[in-house]
Amino acid sequence: MRQSTHGGARSGAGRKKNSGLFKEETKVLRVPLSLLETVKDSLKIYRAQLNSSIELLLPQDSPKGVNIPIFTSSVQAGFPSPADDYLEDKLDLNKYLIQHKEATFFVRAQGDSMLGAGIHSGDILVVDKSLKAISGKIVIAVVDGDFTVKRLHKYGGKITLKAENDAFDDIKITSDTELIIWGVVTSVIHRCD
Repeated sequence: MRQSTHGGARSGAGRKKNSGLFKEETKVLRVPLSLLETVKDSLKIYRAQLNSSIELLLPQDSPKGVNIPIFTSSVQAGFPSPADDYLEDKLDLNKYLIQHKEATFFVRAQGDSMLGAGIHSGDILVVDKSLKAISGKIVIAVVDGDFTVKRLHKYGGKITLKAENDAFDDIKITSDTELIIWGVVTSVIHRCD
């Protein structure tokens, strides 16, 4: 029986390990055609995140089911009353901050371009991918391969990503700009130091 010289594994053939765009091992995956563009966009966003100062915090990084006591009385800017020391309920921040669990992720903000919106460098942004990005909302966007957080402004058929700090320029979107709106910021977690 003669051995075939065609097909099969050949020494030194194929793509070298960890040599692709992501510099890590890959796996073939079948994707429904209806989701192909979404998956491609997600990979572009993931790759852009690798080269940016934005840090994605995935849901598995967050605590699950942490219940913190919540008191019934509101807190004034003075001293709380000792008589108001009874609990109303337990507060699970995941339930309070996350409406759509499968579509929510966290991003650590970098820079000062959104100070006017109460977003400081190091804050954690809660981002919901399932919400429609309408004018006036703060969004996470990828512009020409770079991550940014800005306020979306649509007017007269023009799109601008507006900074909330006069020291930073707005980003005007043109027909030559590659823009992917990745999600809408729903909450900001800000530490008071």
